Amino acid sequence: MMNDDELRQALSLLDVYKAQLEALAGQGQILQMSLEETLRARETMKAMLTAKDGDEILIPVGASSFVPAKAAGSGKAIVGVGNRMSVEKNLDEAVKFFDEGVNELSEALKKVGESINEMEMNARNLSMAVQQEYQRRQQ
Repeated sequence: MMNDDELRQALSLLDVYKAQLEALAGQGQILQMSLEETLRARETMKAMLTAKDGDEILIPVGASSFVPAKAAGSGKAIVGVGNRMSVEKNLDEAVKFFDEGVNELSEALKKVGESINEMEMNARNLSMAVQQEYQRRQQ
Protein backbone atom coordinates (compact mmCIF):
# COMPACT_ATOMS: atom_id res chain seq x y z
CA MET A 1 0.00 0.00 0.00
CA MET A 2 1.41 3.39 -1.09
CA ASN A 3 0.51 6.87 0.03
CA ASP A 4 0.27 9.68 -2.55
CA ASP A 5 3.91 10.77 -2.12
CA GLU A 6 5.18 7.21 -2.55
CA LEU A 7 3.06 6.79 -5.66
CA ARG A 8 4.43 10.03 -7.15
CA GLN A 9 7.98 8.90 -6.33
CA ALA A 10 7.35 5.52 -7.94
CA LEU A 11 6.04 7.17 -11.12
CA SER A 12 9.05 9.50 -11.20
CA LEU A 13 11.38 6.55 -10.73
CA LEU A 14 9.70 4.74 -13.63
CA ASP A 15 10.46 7.78 -15.82
CA VAL A 16 14.09 7.69 -14.65
CA TYR A 17 14.29 3.97 -15.47
CA LYS A 18 12.88 4.64 -18.93
CA ALA A 19 15.47 7.35 -19.63
CA GLN A 20 18.30 5.20 -18.31
CA LEU A 21 17.16 2.22 -20.39
CA GLU A 22 17.14 4.41 -23.51
CA ALA A 23 20.65 5.65 -22.70
CA LEU A 24 21.90 2.10 -22.10
CA ALA A 25 20.32 0.92 -25.35
CA GLY A 26 22.14 3.71 -27.19
CA GLN A 27 25.37 2.78 -25.47
CA GLY A 28 24.83 -0.83 -26.48
CA GLN A 29 24.33 0.16 -30.12
CA ILE A 30 27.54 2.19 -30.12
CA LEU A 31 29.45 -0.70 -28.54
CA GLN A 32 27.97 -3.15 -31.06
CA MET A 33 29.02 -0.93 -33.98
CA SER A 34 32.52 -0.58 -32.52
CA LEU A 35 32.74 -4.32 -32.03
CA GLU A 36 31.72 -5.00 -35.63
CA GLU A 37 34.25 -2.45 -36.90
CA THR A 38 37.00 -3.98 -34.76
CA LEU A 39 36.12 -7.48 -35.97
CA ARG A 40 36.34 -6.29 -39.60
CA ALA A 41 39.71 -4.69 -38.94
CA ARG A 42 41.00 -7.85 -37.27
CA GLU A 43 39.82 -10.04 -40.16
CA THR A 44 41.48 -7.68 -42.64
CA MET A 45 44.76 -7.87 -40.70
CA LYS A 46 44.52 -11.67 -40.64
CA ALA A 47 43.96 -11.71 -44.41
CA MET A 48 46.99 -9.46 -44.85
CA LEU A 49 49.10 -11.94 -42.85
CA THR A 50 48.53 -14.60 -45.51
CA ALA A 51 48.71 -12.27 -48.54
CA LYS A 52 51.87 -12.45 -50.58
CA ASP A 53 53.53 -9.46 -52.24
CA GLY A 54 51.42 -8.54 -55.29
CA ASP A 55 48.33 -10.58 -54.35
CA GLU A 56 45.08 -8.80 -55.15
CA ILE A 57 43.04 -8.20 -52.02
CA LEU A 58 39.87 -6.33 -51.08
CA ILE A 59 40.28 -3.63 -48.45
CA PRO A 60 37.12 -2.69 -46.49
CA VAL A 61 36.51 1.05 -46.47
CA GLY A 62 33.24 1.05 -44.51
CA ALA A 63 29.53 0.90 -45.34
CA SER A 64 29.99 -2.67 -46.66
CA SER A 65 32.26 -1.30 -49.41
CA PHE A 66 35.65 -2.59 -50.51
CA VAL A 67 38.48 -1.35 -52.70
CA PRO A 68 40.63 -3.80 -54.67
CA ALA A 69 44.35 -3.38 -53.98
CA LYS A 70 47.60 -5.26 -54.30
CA ALA A 71 49.37 -6.44 -51.16
CA ALA A 72 52.73 -4.78 -50.59
CA GLY A 73 54.03 -7.62 -48.46
CA SER A 74 55.50 -5.20 -45.91
CA GLY A 75 53.97 -7.09 -42.98
CA LYS A 76 53.06 -3.77 -41.36
CA ALA A 77 49.90 -1.77 -40.74
CA ILE A 78 49.01 1.66 -39.41
CA VAL A 79 46.65 1.10 -36.47
CA GLY A 80 44.50 3.67 -34.71
CA VAL A 81 45.21 3.41 -30.99
CA GLY A 82 42.76 6.06 -29.78
CA ASN A 83 42.63 9.82 -29.36
CA ARG A 84 43.20 10.28 -33.11
CA MET A 85 46.61 8.66 -32.85
CA SER A 86 47.89 5.86 -35.07
CA VAL A 87 51.04 3.80 -34.85
CA GLU A 88 52.78 1.37 -37.16
CA LYS A 89 52.58 -2.23 -36.00
CA ASN A 90 53.61 -5.58 -37.39
CA LEU A 91 50.55 -7.45 -38.65
CA ASP A 92 50.92 -10.02 -35.84
CA GLU A 93 50.87 -7.20 -33.28
CA ALA A 94 47.92 -5.57 -35.04
CA VAL A 95 45.90 -8.80 -34.86
CA LYS A 96 46.69 -9.12 -31.13
CA PHE A 97 45.74 -5.47 -30.62
CA PHE A 98 42.37 -6.06 -32.29
CA ASP A 99 41.88 -9.31 -30.35
CA GLU A 100 42.21 -7.28 -27.14
CA GLY A 101 39.78 -4.69 -28.50
CA VAL A 102 37.25 -7.40 -29.37
CA ASN A 103 37.54 -8.83 -25.86
CA GLU A 104 37.14 -5.42 -24.19
CA LEU A 105 34.17 -4.45 -26.35
CA SER A 106 32.51 -7.83 -25.87
CA GLU A 107 32.88 -7.52 -22.10
CA ALA A 108 31.51 -3.96 -22.12
CA LEU A 109 28.57 -5.06 -24.27
CA LYS A 110 27.89 -7.93 -21.86
CA LYS A 111 27.88 -5.52 -18.88
CA VAL A 112 25.50 -3.14 -20.67
CA GLY A 113 23.20 -6.08 -21.40
CA GLU A 114 23.29 -7.14 -17.75
CA SER A 115 22.52 -3.58 -16.64
CA ILE A 116 19.60 -3.40 -19.07
CA ASN A 117 18.22 -6.72 -17.79
CA GLU A 118 18.52 -5.64 -14.17
CA MET A 119 16.94 -2.26 -14.80
CA GLU A 120 14.10 -3.79 -16.83
CA MET A 121 13.39 -6.19 -13.97
CA ASN A 122 13.36 -3.33 -11.44
CA ALA A 123 11.10 -1.25 -13.70
CA ARG A 124 8.76 -4.20 -14.25
CA ASN A 125 8.49 -4.84 -10.51
CA LEU A 126 7.87 -1.18 -9.76
CA SER A 127 5.33 -0.91 -12.56
CA MET A 128 3.44 -3.91 -11.17
CA ALA A 129 3.41 -2.32 -7.71
CA VAL A 130 2.05 0.94 -9.17
CA GLN A 131 -0.63 -0.94 -11.11
CA GLN A 132 -1.64 -2.83 -7.97
CA GLU A 133 -1.91 0.46 -6.10
CA TYR A 134 -4.12 1.95 -8.83
CA GLN A 135 -6.33 -1.15 -8.72
CA ARG A 136 -6.53 -0.96 -4.94
CA ARG A 137 -7.58 2.69 -5.14
CA GLN A 138 -10.29 1.99 -7.70
CA GLN A 139 -11.98 -0.55 -5.43
